[in-house]
Parts: sequence; C-alpha cells; structure tokens
Amino acid sequence: MEFSYATRRTLIGTVLTVLAFLMLGIAILPLGLVLGYVIFKGASQFNLELFTGQIPVALQEGGGVGAAIVGTLIVVGIASALSIPFGILAAVYLSEFSSGTIVKWIRFATNVLSGVPSIIVGLFAYGVVVATTNQFSAVAGGFALAVLMLPIVVRTADEALQLVPQEVRWASTGVGASNFQTVLQVVLPSAMGAILTGTTLAIARAAGETAPLIFTVLFSQFWPRSVWQPIPTLSVLVYNFATVPYQNQQELAWAASLILVLLVLITSILSRLAALKSTY
Repeated sequence: MEFSYATRRTLIGTVLTVLAFLMLGIAILPLGLVLGYVIFKGASQFNLELFTGQIPVALQEGGGVGAAIVGTLIVVGIASALSIPFGILAAVYLSEFSSGTIVKWIRFATNVLSGVPSIIVGLFAYGVVVATTNQFSAVAGGFALAVLMLPIVVRTADEALQLVPQEVRWASTGVGASNFQTVLQVVLPSAMGAILTGTTLAIARAAGETAPLIFTVLFSQFWPRSVWQPIPTLSVLVYNFATVPYQNQQELAWAASLILVLLVLITSILSRLAALKSTY
C-alpha cells in the first residue's frame, strides 16, 4: 500500500508538472508568434539608410526612420524628466512622512490613474498644453506620457520603500540621524534597485504609446529641430505607415515596429539588472 500510494503521488506530481509547463507554453505562445513575425517582416529592412535616411513620402523609394527614433527618445526623455522626480518624491512622502487616511486616498487615486485609458490622457494633455500654447509639440507629448508614467513610478517606488525593514530606519535614528538623513542616505539607496526597475518599466510603456501622441505631437517627416514643434515618433510612424497602400512605407512600418520592440526589450533587461542591485 505504501508503494501504491507513493506511485500514485509521483504520477499526480508528474501530470501536474507537465500540465503547468503546457499552460506556460500556451501563455507565451502569442508573444513568441508576435515577436517572430515582427522579426521576420522587419529584420530584412535593417541597413544604414534605415537609421540615417529621411522619412519618405508617398511613392518615394528608400528612406529611413532615424528621425522617428530621435523623436521618440526626445518625447520619452521629456516625460521621464517630468514624471520620475515627482513620482519618487510622492512615494517618499507616502512611505516615510505621511500618516492617516490621506495615504489611502492618494494610493487609491494613483491606482485609478493607472487604469485611465491612454486616449483620455491624450485628450487631457491636448486641453492643458496644446490648446494653451496653440501648438502641437514634443513638450505636449512628453506631458501626456508623463501622466501615464507617474502612477507606475509612484506605485513601484512606494512598494520598494516599504520593503526596506523598519529596523534599518530605527538603527539610523538611533545613531543620531534625522528623518531626512535616514531617508536620503539609508532608505533610498537600499531601495534604489527596485525603484529603477519601476522607472524603466514606466519608460518602456511610454515608448510604445500612440494615442496620446496623436493628440499632442502629431507627426513630421523631418528631423526634430525644436521641442515646441511637431516631431516624428516611432509609434505614430507605425500607425500612419501600416495603413497606407505603399509597399515601401509598409516595410518601414515593420522595421520601426521591430526597433520599438527592441527598445522595450532593452529597457526590460535594464530593469532586471537594476533589480539585482536591490539591497532588500
């Protein structure tokens, strides 16, 4: 009976293990198919002209998406400069200096903001920046993406700070450090790895957004010259070129899609490396 029971338990464990791996394969199959198809369609377009040529117009042969890459970096850079400092400061306040019911309400508002559709954020940025300045611009697009990034940065940084043991704060206070010194020199460095992980994930999400940029940045076929003018971005380029009947622009859309996927992959890898540096 002991042998029968052990055999049955081993058999059940093997079946469940196989079932778990099968479900894992089914879960990642769509991701693999999408990545494989994008690589298949876009990798053949990789050449020097793709990164240096000007964005082509209809019926024009050749061209590249270098201007859109630069524009994407500019818009995401503006969004990061606006959202990351405010997000980390808000998380420090929530975790270290606030008390009472206001914390619950702020965290609830952050969760609600993270679920707002990106197109609504685009309309909001249009009303706040574009309608005020009477100009579509990279600054307006950066503002829209900053609103999308802010709740991600706040939530991840807040959770990272809460992971630091309370005993560390007590030890720092016990040797004479003030609350400000404890947060700045002990708590923040200890949680920096996890905070960087959250910020890189927020950047990855912002880099792939399209709807907010349609309402704020529009599009341009020229290299960026000013942050107060419309500039090209990869996501909007893919949106515009994927629906046109011209083969050259469709091929550039696939190449731009692959570049965008690679940018997101690089930021994800950086987030993993940053997570390894977490003290707690």
